[in-house]
Amino acid sequence: MNAPDGKRLLVLDTNVLMHDPGCIFRFQEHDLFIPMVVLEELDNNKRGHTEIARNARQSSRLFEELIREATGEHIEQGLPLPNPADSGHASGRLFFQTQALNYSLPASLPGNKPDNTILGIAIALRDNPGSLPVTLITKDINLRIKAAALGIDAEDYFNDRAIEDADLLYVGAERLSTDFWEHHGEGMSSWQENGRSFYRIRGEQVLQWHPNQYIYSPGHDFNAIVRHLEGDTATLEILTDYQRQSHAVWGIHARNPEQSFALNILTDPDIDFVTLLGMAGTGKTLLTLAAGLQQTLEDKRYQEIIMTRVTIPVGEDIGFLPGTEEEKMTPWMGALMDNLEVLTQPGDGTEWERAATNDLLQKRIKIRSLNFMRGRTFLNRFVIIDEAQNLTSKQMKTLITRAGPGTKIVCLGNIAQIDSPYLTETTSGLSYVVDRFKDWPHAAHITLQRGERSRLADYASEVL
Repeated sequence: MNAPDGKRLLVLDTNVLMHDPGCIFRFQEHDLFIPMVVLEELDNNKRGHTEIARNARQSSRLFEELIREATGEHIEQGLPLPNPADSGHASGRLFFQTQALNYSLPASLPGNKPDNTILGIAIALRDNPGSLPVTLITKDINLRIKAAALGIDAEDYFNDRAIEDADLLYVGAERLSTDFWEHHGEGMSSWQENGRSFYRIRGEQVLQWHPNQYIYSPGHDFNAIVRHLEGDTATLEILTDYQRQSHAVWGIHARNPEQSFALNILTDPDIDFVTLLGMAGTGKTLLTLAAGLQQTLEDKRYQEIIMTRVTIPVGEDIGFLPGTEEEKMTPWMGALMDNLEVLTQPGDGTEWERAATNDLLQKRIKIRSLNFMRGRTFLNRFVIIDEAQNLTSKQMKTLITRAGPGTKIVCLGNIAQIDSPYLTETTSGLSYVVDRFKDWPHAAHITLQRGERSRLADYASEVL
């Protein structure tokens, strides 16, 4: 029969539920079908302390809440999902497989494999007279390929995408057009306050700006940050130019205007959350460590630096590592050690003085594992989350909500180098927080474009 208003029957694969347990409330008016083999797979994956195990348990709990007061007749007719007035998302019904379904698969597909069982159920539902159009929802690429080969409509789960296209991700910077001042210069006011220069600008282009965005005009040598937005009126503050020799952060000077902006937001006490994106060699870790050391050892704004990252190897895993939490994390923190060498370049001091300096720095920098973050609270800490592109949105939420009073969190990463097999540029937790925090007045973001590591690294990034 014809589906009312495009309504469909969606068959959910196990990996969708283990990726996002709340997905059953995010399919708007469509009906959902849960094969019995999916419940079996949830049961097989519920043990352990991994995120997948927690999501499997959460999915089972949600099903239990929906089915608790239902009779066999109610289950047969489909359980109503929350009304849009309550949730704003779902209005369809949830069906569980209550009986065996007759279907036939090609002989080349063994029927005892869960994926093929789900394919067979989708075929049986599709061929059932009077059924709604059937779509298989799975995050398994190969299952979608097999479904297409068998003539079954199959789609990925899209609700976890922070953005539709990685090219649309907020970059944190806006280059002013050549005629900007002609259209926005009239009525502009400027003033000095505590040695800082401010401008108030009105105009149509201002409506597209975000708090703490980098605004620049190369032809006019104008580099500013958006401090306040109200309608079509913006207050801009001229940035400190860290490219000049007179300005440095822990001895580090910016090599381009974007790095200068990064140092401005990293050292700004009014900005609690910073995200830095950029390819290898753009200076993300070096700038962040320099800002952290400056504000921890010199300005006494933070008690210590805490650095963490997800432990996903690029090649084969090196296996079990002995020692304490910090000793186990040390092999994953090569970037930290490399940049500390740059920040503690030998000067006029003796070898003993340099060794003492290195020892002091390492005592004020703590390396922590993501596995032990749940339940912690960081007070007056400068927290660095390295390789954040490999975190899911849920892991990112767990880390950011650890922040207590006086803590600043900096997320570093390159969404073009995702090592996790379960994430893409559009579903990465780093993309998620960049998009969600872009309008918060205490957050700032910049995508660093220019590599400053070496001409070899820059060329390799372009051609390889």
